[in-house]
Amino acid sequence: MRSNEALAWLESNERSSIDRMLEWLRIPSVSTDPAYKDDVRRAAQWACEHLRASGFDVRVMETGEPAGAGHPVVLATCPGSPGYRGPHVLFYGHYDVQPADPLELWESPPFEPVIKPAVPGGPGERVVARGAVDDKGQVMTFLEAMRAWNEAGGEVGGGVRYTVLLEGEEESGSANLERFVEQNTDELKGCDVCVISDTGMLGRGKPAITYGVRGLAYTEIVLHGADQDLHSGMWGGKAPNPISELVKVLARLWDDDRRITIPGFYEGVRELTPGERDAWRALAIDEAAALAGIGLGPEASVGEAGFSFVEREWARPTAEINGIVGGYTGKGAKTVIPSHASAKVSFRLVDDQDPAHITELFFAWLRERTPTGCRWEMIDHSGGPPATVATDSPALLAAKGALEGASGVAPAMIKTGGSIPVAGILKSRLGLETIFMGFGLEDDRVHSPNEKFELDCFRLGARAHTRLVEQLWAMGGVD
Repeated sequence: MRSNEALAWLESNERSSIDRMLEWLRIPSVSTDPAYKDDVRRAAQWACEHLRASGFDVRVMETGEPAGAGHPVVLATCPGSPGYRGPHVLFYGHYDVQPADPLELWESPPFEPVIKPAVPGGPGERVVARGAVDDKGQVMTFLEAMRAWNEAGGEVGGGVRYTVLLEGEEESGSANLERFVEQNTDELKGCDVCVISDTGMLGRGKPAITYGVRGLAYTEIVLHGADQDLHSGMWGGKAPNPISELVKVLARLWDDDRRITIPGFYEGVRELTPGERDAWRALAIDEAAALAGIGLGPEASVGEAGFSFVEREWARPTAEINGIVGGYTGKGAKTVIPSHASAKVSFRLVDDQDPAHITELFFAWLRERTPTGCRWEMIDHSGGPPATVATDSPALLAAKGALEGASGVAPAMIKTGGSIPVAGILKSRLGLETIFMGFGLEDDRVHSPNEKFELDCFRLGARAHTRLVEQLWAMGGVD
């Protein structure tokens, strides 16, 4: 097997590949907003047609109860060539995107992708659009590699046995994914390893493989007081103010060392090995530059005592208040004590922490601290388990070889603070390890206005997925 023909096809057809990416980005597949339900389905159908044009057998499969209540999954397969003895690879990606709000902060309409200089006044180019890097642009690196193998050599998937699962609910909590995996276990359990392109690199020209992602437990809590809003002059000092009581309780989530105070929270968190600490230190990540990139000075590097800037993201769990609401927030004055106040509280988890257990611990912690005269309403918005994978598996070594061949640089081994729920689901339900071979950059403004994906990263991703085919063939001992 040789990848030269497929790589040459990518180079000579690059403009068409980019145009296809822009076409997909124009579809506003916002999964969390019911107003976009038809657009989400349209994005699924678009991916279906792309895979079909590359020779895959493709189905658009309904999710939810009843069927169709959720957003569809695109499931595609190719059998591999008769002589192929390498692993059966599951490629996972998602075609849904985050809401684009606030629209006024976009330099161009979020679903009208534009190509601009990668850095103002500098070399290279970037695509600016919602979903550019998360995750349509990264999925396109795989789709175009599959197109290249089929067009250049007439072999679907380059002869590798692939199953492709593209989800439409990742950005809205993957509510139906675990059920989908359970319902299709017989088909999916034949896979040997999963490959995901939804992570990042260390920087421009610095490829990386991510061997650990954090899990997530996401909750909403409401503290109720009186059965009506109260006049603060008549009732202030006489009845509980849910806002005041809520913030006092939440402030007790951390001690002075910024450790989380929920009993049992750190069960399942593994200690960092000296080797990991040394390897991460050797990456020489510029902490001050990272903070400056978000408008903060070096003094803003805060977190759990005893751990470095990188260690706090890659190896430690966190608790965050993501939103807090109560009372009057409009213009001018309105002196009320509100009947209730609410907060969104999430936990990023590592190693062997279980999201459902963490949520139970948090809710129990709240009950023990119920303010006098108030009551809690607690909502579990679910989440996903963390995933840490072996760094010496043959499939991961194949991915490293593909990345190095595509970039000329040995990839770094890193972790990420983000969460990809499917990795934990595939591990727990199917026993699958996941290789995270991503191509994003730290300044890609993921989930923010003016999200981007640099075309050099797109090119690298397409080349790496193309070369991975050759590496997978080599794993099976077939020339």
